[in-house]
Amino acid sequence: MKAVLFDLDGTLVGTKALYMEAYRTAVRPYIRRDMSDDDIMALRPTSESAFLRAVVAAEDLERCLSDFYDAYGSLHADLFEGVYEGIPELLGAVRGAGLATGIVTGKSRRAWEITSAVCALGPFDVLVFDDDVRAPKPDPHGLERAMEVLGLDPRDGVYVGDTLSDMEAAKAARLRPVAALWARPEALRAEYASRLEKEGAELVESPADLRALLGLAG
Repeated sequence: MKAVLFDLDGTLVGTKALYMEAYRTAVRPYIRRDMSDDDIMALRPTSESAFLRAVVAAEDLERCLSDFYDAYGSLHADLFEGVYEGIPELLGAVRGAGLATGIVTGKSRRAWEITSAVCALGPFDVLVFDDDVRAPKPDPHGLERAMEVLGLDPRDGVYVGDTLSDMEAAKAARLRPVAALWARPEALRAEYASRLEKEGAELVESPADLRALLGLAG
């Protein structure tokens, strides 16, 4: 193991409520109704642009995306849930072990700039956003690109994410898939964990469990 790559939303930081309301606010003028959280999640939103493209007409996409960024920024102070407990210590252990670190996310660079301004995650060796890839996860392009930038064989990397598409992307890119369960409600965790295990993912309940799995001190 030479690198640990992370998904961002739902893995390092809590943004689900923020995204639900920002999506709802952005698309409301174009579809003239409110989407429920279930409506949004049914579309498996793996990136901002992919979600909006699935909901609004092509001619409205650019304007709706701008509206999304406005909503994401204005709602951030109230709805951003912050960095998950144990994540700073986890990142410190990974960096302290001399491993390369990276983020591969369906988040746009613009949304990342809003979020990163108020949360201290420290430096990463590589950052890959939705803007940088041919398609969102489960397409493996983002993970492949990150390992290329690092100059490492994919088999020397671990990818930590929280969704089925994260695990599918890791497998396709030949990285070791590890599923972070800490953002999942406990009542739903067992069923979801079973689905992730079928994709060959190793499961961790907390950042401390991930440190132990990776053999990191702390």
